[in-house]
Amino acid sequence: MASDNGSNGQLPGGLDLVPRSDAQYKMKDFKSDQEVRWCPGCGDYAILAAFQGFLPELGVPKENIVIISGIGCSSRFPYYLSTYGMHSIHGRAPAIATGLASSRPDLSVWVITGDGDGLSIGGNHLIHALRRNVNINVLLFNNRIYGLTKGQYSPTSESGMVTKSSPMGSVDSPFNPVSLALGAEAGFVARTVDSDRKHLTSVLRSAADHPGASFVEIYQNCPIFNDDAFGPLKDSDERDTRLLRLEHGQPLRIGDDRGVVLGEYGDLNVADVAEVGEERVLRHDAHREDSGYAFALSRMDYPEFAHVPIGVFRDVQRDTYDGMMTEQLSTARSSQGEGDLAALLASGDTWTVD
Repeated sequence: MASDNGSNGQLPGGLDLVPRSDAQYKMKDFKSDQEVRWCPGCGDYAILAAFQGFLPELGVPKENIVIISGIGCSSRFPYYLSTYGMHSIHGRAPAIATGLASSRPDLSVWVITGDGDGLSIGGNHLIHALRRNVNINVLLFNNRIYGLTKGQYSPTSESGMVTKSSPMGSVDSPFNPVSLALGAEAGFVARTVDSDRKHLTSVLRSAADHPGASFVEIYQNCPIFNDDAFGPLKDSDERDTRLLRLEHGQPLRIGDDRGVVLGEYGDLNVADVAEVGEERVLRHDAHREDSGYAFALSRMDYPEFAHVPIGVFRDVQRDTYDGMMTEQLSTARSSQGEGDLAALLASGDTWTVD
């Protein structure tokens, strides 16, 4: 799989782009022998199938692919994939993935999390992994509800939502996951939908190509506790009037007659192209260094789904945490030689207690 991020024949983290002779995989090679158990109609089935179908494109040996999850329905992924993996603890998947990616740059590390797992107890771990630009790929399944624990409101549930834990309506304001990731200065931020396999796969490709941390929000339906939460975006009569498909270098258009224009205070608005003129319609620039433009895009769908951008919001490169850490260790070894742990522990401000 070719990468636009360099011509050295490697994926980010030094992974070989050319499959080994014994690594010509097919989708079936990434299916485990475990029975897939989610509720009928759950969007996780579609995401799993798309992910299993995408993995052969990486051209990476199965033993170099690791799936790390936290707690939640989405976190069953490691069981259903024939790769290495770890079903970890609530909210801590980004922290565990950070340690793994930093110590093993030869691995392709994927974090599977949900809006509850990743944005509630795991929120701090998530933003710091993105801020540090660790070479991991975070897939956050957003169904706007706690599904595994049977229907409590989550950090992305809309205000006023009636659930088992908010019988009079939630008084919380929901997170916008894309805005949060951009605020943490993530270099790659995208959004896609569980039921659009072609779009989902294209976003996964772009995330895999990106060196450093990538963050992908996936709108995912929970048919039991929050059915049709994203119904207007999937309805054939409505989706084309709501979805703003982001393609680098292309005009920001919704349908045939509306486009995105710059507002008075730097916000982005949707206008009738016939009224404002084609020249005012912005072209998408995913590689813009300043995250302000991508952030303005992320606010267009908040809090309602009137105009929802999907695709890659931001794709910019900067030094990775694991790369800089490895460089520091190499420099330290070359200048000081191998360390002496006993000498280190007895150095500096130490005291002898009789």
